[in-house]
Amino acid sequence: MKRIRILLADDHAVVRQGFKMILGAEADMEIVGEAGNGREALELAEKWKPDVVVMDVAMPELNGIEATRRMTGSLPHTRVIALSMHKDSVYVREVLRAGARGYLLKDSGASDLVSAVRAVANGEGYLSPAVSNAVLDDYRKHVTNPIDLLSSREREVLQMLAEGKTNKEIAGVLNLSVYTVDAHRGHIMEKLNLHSINDLVRFAVRNGLID
Repeated sequence: MKRIRILLADDHAVVRQGFKMILGAEADMEIVGEAGNGREALELAEKWKPDVVVMDVAMPELNGIEATRRMTGSLPHTRVIALSMHKDSVYVREVLRAGARGYLLKDSGASDLVSAVRAVANGEGYLSPAVSNAVLDDYRKHVTNPIDLLSSREREVLQMLAEGKTNKEIAGVLNLSVYTVDAHRGHIMEKLNLHSINDLVRFAVRNGLID
């Protein structure tokens, strides 16, 4: 059985010791190194090329976010689980943007730590359940789909155009004048920055409006 090779990076020796005991007890895991700050974590990761790094976000000299950014840039096969006491979405967003594949709260239980390491080692993501809602709320706030710029009627017209209906056919279905449909079409193209009916069809397919 191939074991998951893990590097622990935390400036508190007691925390590292606790993690070492928990993870070291798993048959499919081995600790290959320990670091007390971000700079040391980078050096050891370069040396040992671990599968997973459990990385404290708040460390001296080089913080965990910057260390994660550099590590994921130079070691694409090493995956980082960020470790933090903060549930705020801003921390989660920054560390995920830096390249971390998981976010684990420091007060998580031993089973959460083991689950996080296994998930991330298998190429999956992992978020502590307590931060999942914060991340979803943050996502809704910061990611706007261009389709949200359209009115309900414009989305209706967009779908029918993508299905290949002419302005006249759409006007008949929606009981509108052809000129009104044409105006809707113009607004749709402008709002979505589309330049042809082919662009429009591709946009509709990408956004699940048509198969």
